[in-house]
Amino acid sequence: MIILITGASHTGKTVLAQKLLERYKYPYLSIDHLKMGLIRSGNTSLTPMSGSDDLTAYLWPIVREMIRTAIENDQNLIVEGCYIPFDWKKDFESEYLDHIRYCCLVLSGHYIRHHFEDIKKYASVLEERLDDGYCTLETVSADNAQVLELAQKNHADYILIDDEYEKSIDQVVESLF
Repeated sequence: MIILITGASHTGKTVLAQKLLERYKYPYLSIDHLKMGLIRSGNTSLTPMSGSDDLTAYLWPIVREMIRTAIENDQNLIVEGCYIPFDWKKDFESEYLDHIRYCCLVLSGHYIRHHFEDIKKYASVLEERLDDGYCTLETVSADNAQVLELAQKNHADYILIDDEYEKSIDQVVESLF
């Protein structure tokens, strides 16, 4: 089985992937790690500050083919990152889609306003963010609102976290299996 985890920045994609790894022993691929490896190795002129659309256009074809390869080899894989397009299904035939589960994490405005200090506190719980000056109430709210709008516009499944984070994540885990 392939599990795709996407969503706005600071929604806990990596934490969810780590939880699934620990529980089900599925390896996971961080698209951010792939991005930085390609950038640092000089294999692209893109930078960490390149636009999300440009990074998605560059990274998704690589990730898509890694997913195909894992399915063809009957391997499990978790893929997490914000560079999974909302229309990802169009890139796979039904025999591949049968092996893929998708999860888009979105924090509600209510959750962000009432738990922003927690969001900041846990921002580097698994990965040390070099410069997290980007994590402001305004940017996190805007990112999540945009992801929610795009998910709805593209009829993509999403999980709206509005109350207890851990309870919501536990429900996500159960829904994937």
